[in-house]
Amino acid sequence: MGPPAYTASPCTGSALFSNTRAPPPPPRLLIRWGPGPPSAVGRHGGRVTPSQERRGPAPSQERRRPAPSQERRRPTESSSQSHQLQERKRHWKAGEFPGTAADGGGGGGRRPALGNRHSKAGEFPGTDGVRPAPAPPQGKRHWKAGEFPGAAAAPGSGTPRTPLKNVKKRLDARADAKAWACTVTEALADRVSSKNWQEALQVFEMLKEQPFYHPKEGTYMKLIVLLGRSGQPTRAHQLFDEMLQQGCQPTPELYTALIGAYCRSGLLDEALQLLNDMKSSPLCQPDVYTYSTIIKACIDAARFDLTDAMYKDMAERSISPNTVTQNIVLSGYGKAGRLDDMERVLSDMLDSVSCKPDVWTMNIILSLFGNRGEVELMERWYEKFRGYGVEPETRTLNILIGAYGKRRMYDKMSAVMEHMRKLAFPWTTATYNNVIEAFAEAGDAGNMEHAFNQMRSEGMRPDTKTFCCLIDGFSRAGQFHKVVGMVKLAERLDVPVNTPFHNAVLGACARADDLVEMERVFRRMKHTQCEPDASTYSILVEAYRKEGMTDKIYALHQENPALVPADFVMS
Repeated sequence: MGPPAYTASPCTGSALFSNTRAPPPPPRLLIRWGPGPPSAVGRHGGRVTPSQERRGPAPSQERRRPAPSQERRRPTESSSQSHQLQERKRHWKAGEFPGTAADGGGGGGRRPALGNRHSKAGEFPGTDGVRPAPAPPQGKRHWKAGEFPGAAAAPGSGTPRTPLKNVKKRLDARADAKAWACTVTEALADRVSSKNWQEALQVFEMLKEQPFYHPKEGTYMKLIVLLGRSGQPTRAHQLFDEMLQQGCQPTPELYTALIGAYCRSGLLDEALQLLNDMKSSPLCQPDVYTYSTIIKACIDAARFDLTDAMYKDMAERSISPNTVTQNIVLSGYGKAGRLDDMERVLSDMLDSVSCKPDVWTMNIILSLFGNRGEVELMERWYEKFRGYGVEPETRTLNILIGAYGKRRMYDKMSAVMEHMRKLAFPWTTATYNNVIEAFAEAGDAGNMEHAFNQMRSEGMRPDTKTFCCLIDGFSRAGQFHKVVGMVKLAERLDVPVNTPFHNAVLGACARADDLVEMERVFRRMKHTQCEPDASTYSILVEAYRKEGMTDKIYALHQENPALVPADFVMS
């Protein structure tokens, strides 16, 4: 047998220890609700920790009186000592839990201190409350007074504010709850922005069937412009007539949009007829934008006589040309090689007050001399425009890079590119295209491929011109396996193929003397509705003439006599 276990009396005022063996007491409730000092008997199993010894002994507690039921069960005086032992082992206060009676204040016992009580008075059912529990401090409350149901509003708090609950969800739901008409109208706008004129007309017809929808001039304007850019001038004119039947009044902007639809398709006579209709309408007189649209069509058709007539008509109506009009004429004269007329227009712009030359004028002049290989004149005009106060832009410096690249002046080309970095001008796809084209024409496949790799490493997306230059450069260098790789890469990147792209592939096949593949590409070109141009037939004729296939040349002449004249067959 081991030594007897000693238990400390909960009565801290007594110095006696009991030698009686007893079962281990239940664990005490360690939750402390008040600011009173902690008890010495705690989580250390009834022993006083060194820190508690330094803090001093716990406050004394009076001996609690037993419950009346326990007094009735006490038969003799000899059991008083064991009863006192049981009373000392009790770990709760008299009257604290249900089924125990509270002290009546007799027997000489004192009421226990409130600071040592582990529960509030009246917290448990059946107990007597000594004093009401203190209210929680206001600083610890995490809600506003009166915000939640059942919580009383603080005095003087005023009307409680309604909490903002799920405000974003409500706003999103209100934004999503749109009417059917708005949805179809947005579908029409999406079709117009995506340039899908067929679906746009279908949605517009569906909208017109609704009794609540009445199209306005702005809707007709967007559709007419879309049809004009899509090469559908006849449908645009039908839509214009329909608008007049619906009672909408025509405006100069609507007439100008319809004239632009005919000018884009090269139907200059119909555009001039509409111009006469505008002149006869007092509320739809032509303005400078109308004349600029017709003048551009005349320049593209090389009808310079009509251009002079438009200028006279504008002067009779006191309409002064703006900078856009003068830039259109300047570009047309430059492409036609009419340098004297171009110089005259440029002098008029310098002497004018309303239409001064801008950066577009600068780009037109520099591009003209750069394409002609006249680098000295290009540099001279660049300095003149800088003296006029015209500052270059990214496109201006790209023109200089392209001109230097064609003349194989790589040092100046690199200097301009470094100058772009200093001016914080970004290198664009056009910048890399000019560099790749310069190396392609020189047959320098190594530098060309290096420039292309640098272009992709900087996140630039190559376009159709990029692959045209790459295919042409690799074919000039005799690296036909890389030509095939570039064609496959263009297909993977979904690069749109057009007539210049097919011409580059046809030229590569002709250089490789692979006429079978050349004819297959030509058939695929016509199957994808890419119209062959003069360069296409020139490549084919030269390839057939090299092999002496005059019958093939004659077949091309029968197919397109305008682009393959008879002298090609006879030569």
